[in-house]
Amino acid sequence: MSAYAQDYPGSLPIDSTGVRQLAPAAAAALAESFDIVRLPPEFYADPFPVYHALRSHAPVHRMASGSVLVTRHADLEAIYKDTTTFSSDKKVEFKPKFGDGPLYEHHTTSLIFNDPPLHTRVRQIIAGALTPRAVAEMEGPVAAQVDGLLDRMAEKGSADLIADFAAAIPIEVIGNLLGVPREERGPLRDWSLAILGALEPAPSPEALALGNTAVVEFCAYLRTLVARRRERPGDPQKDVLTRLIQGEADGKRLSEAELLQNVIFILNAGHETTTNLIANALVALLRWPEQKARLVAEPGLIRTAVEEFLRYESPVQLGNRMTTRTCEVGGKALDAGTSITLCIGGANRDPAVFPRPDVLDISRQPNRQIAFASGPHICVGLAVARLEGRIAIQRFLARFPRYRLAGPPVPGGRARFRGFLSIPVALDGGST
Repeated sequence: MSAYAQDYPGSLPIDSTGVRQLAPAAAAALAESFDIVRLPPEFYADPFPVYHALRSHAPVHRMASGSVLVTRHADLEAIYKDTTTFSSDKKVEFKPKFGDGPLYEHHTTSLIFNDPPLHTRVRQIIAGALTPRAVAEMEGPVAAQVDGLLDRMAEKGSADLIADFAAAIPIEVIGNLLGVPREERGPLRDWSLAILGALEPAPSPEALALGNTAVVEFCAYLRTLVARRRERPGDPQKDVLTRLIQGEADGKRLSEAELLQNVIFILNAGHETTTNLIANALVALLRWPEQKARLVAEPGLIRTAVEEFLRYESPVQLGNRMTTRTCEVGGKALDAGTSITLCIGGANRDPAVFPRPDVLDISRQPNRQIAFASGPHICVGLAVARLEGRIAIQRFLARFPRYRLAGPPVPGGRARFRGFLSIPVALDGGST
């Protein structure tokens, strides 16, 4: 990947087609040698020229392990919709990665990494508490929470957009949905980061150890929480944990492992994606000041802006499937049992679907972004994430339109999840 390291990322401007890309020869060489388990540091800063190279020269790219990486939007859409051919079950794939430990139990039991019937059962239970009416009723409490965070930030005159804002919002929302007492929410973010960090394509032994410990500690806490909720159930129309405990209308219930691991999944998924959505958006606006000025002047654009933030800096960059039979993807034959990495971040910058894909356009329409996946596995909490993103970004800009970086952001350093660990900002004292 020497061409990548030599030419990229700082020296690559956006060309006349709205794409930031390597020279053709360098792009072809990179696409031929690319392997998701051997990534240089430059990739984490800005992977998109790599995705462009792969999509142009090897859109269905076979890596050394025999797995393939898929980068075209149309191919991802087709895979998402065919759950019979492309399985989400990770028992075979995760065994060599996690062994028989807690991480393996968690990731092979949770909703996202399973096929029907478990996926269907758990999804229906969760969705029953996230009806359009229930989500609409969250708007007032979320706005009040955001305003409280903004008040505290204003008192200091500076903030960390992660710790003081973006990470605090989804922890509160998901904590409320599951009825986690506010005073017990402190460890949730660290547990989440440790568990999700182990999902990287090539996690270190230290990351695996942290992830396993986090699953054990998280489950121990949840056993106590579940026992309390069994004694004093919440409102099943609003309390997701109560719904999971009580199960379906016909009395069919989740096993103890299914219950605990899916509660962990809900907290992790709801926290990570929304934190990244909010923080990535606010950093992107600083890098595109004309778009920031436009959104400040036209707050009614917030809904299309949120869709564009999801496309431009997709919080989840990679997904996975396993073929269950011989098939074709993008004209390339794949055997049964082939592991597929879905490049969501690459698909959301596909120029065949998004004109000028490396340009942030907060009024972009149509916008067929697939940051929340597509088909039967589309994110069950997408309406909640959109609500949180819309309220947080709009109210932050109204309060602090002159915010600016007070130091370099600290990137998350992960390929699967795109976000930051810290973003120091100066707020510059309110509205213009």
